[in-house]
Amino acid sequence: MRLNSLLAKLTPTEKPIPSQADLPKNWAVAQAWLDDLSLQNYSEHTITAYTTALMRLMNFIEQDIRLQGDYLAFDHKDLSRFLVLRLEKDGIKAISAKQTLSAIRKFYAHLIKIGKAAHNPTTGYRLKAEPRALPKVGDVDMMAQLLDQPMPDDAAKARLWIRDRAMFELMYSSGLRLSELASLDVNDIDLTAGVVKVLGKGNKMRLVPVGKKAIDAISIYLPHRDLWQENTDALFISERHGTRLSTRAIQLRLKVCATNAGIAQNLHPHLLRHCFASHILSASGDLRAVQEMLGHTDISTTQIYTQVDFSTLTKVYDKAHPRAVSRVLKYEK
Repeated sequence: MRLNSLLAKLTPTEKPIPSQADLPKNWAVAQAWLDDLSLQNYSEHTITAYTTALMRLMNFIEQDIRLQGDYLAFDHKDLSRFLVLRLEKDGIKAISAKQTLSAIRKFYAHLIKIGKAAHNPTTGYRLKAEPRALPKVGDVDMMAQLLDQPMPDDAAKARLWIRDRAMFELMYSSGLRLSELASLDVNDIDLTAGVVKVLGKGNKMRLVPVGKKAIDAISIYLPHRDLWQENTDALFISERHGTRLSTRAIQLRLKVCATNAGIAQNLHPHLLRHCFASHILSASGDLRAVQEMLGHTDISTTQIYTQVDFSTLTKVYDKAHPRAVSRVLKYEK
């Protein structure tokens, strides 16, 4: 892949150097590796990101008083100095720093492989993880506003709403990922037993309960689906094409349904999964059960839903603690 074409795609703030004439003196070894990645069919996006990262690195090595351009002398401490500079002075985000670290790690692994370096400065180096953000969650009333909205008067829109309500009732009822919902077949759901068989991440199968509202909505939808389908086992299909709905189509339908319900919040399918987890955990307190239903391998992923705001915490306290009444009365005076 030609360097000029990559540089042309970078924004002015991303360009580590103004022109090819200013390339670091040791750039040829980096360029050889990048050309090799191109031959290995790495994506253009990845090669562009690695090009930017290595240009920054080579410029740092060339301008550093201690290193004086010797990229083979670049060690663990130099790596720390370089990344601190990028994070604090240049203000890059943590995700960009991780991508830079990945580029450096792979570059030096390549140098070791071809016998040009004896050590990898990234060995054992870890960036501090950012605090995991609490997912945005809608309340129970918002979910009712979405799922209990009136049937459209227009016949064509009414048919779509019958299908859409079945999709979103099931997603909220069982905490499904968007990809899991889209990949469901008719035989994956047992309306009599009230369970759905889900193929999750890592091809792990799990059984998840399905609530009565979702069972009723799917039962109403299935006769329409049988009329629309064109030799497909897919559960949720396009009325127009009779084929499996794509994940993108489901995303768009949720936005349409949210708008029709008068919901101002930006609704996306994963939010319904967050709502499922938060509402179940809030009512039951059973983190292990929520982990199983969500299909999380690590319970630490599920624990993010245990973060509650202080107002909710005080309500629980006031309701449950035997001495809470006196505290409430004291501050109501």
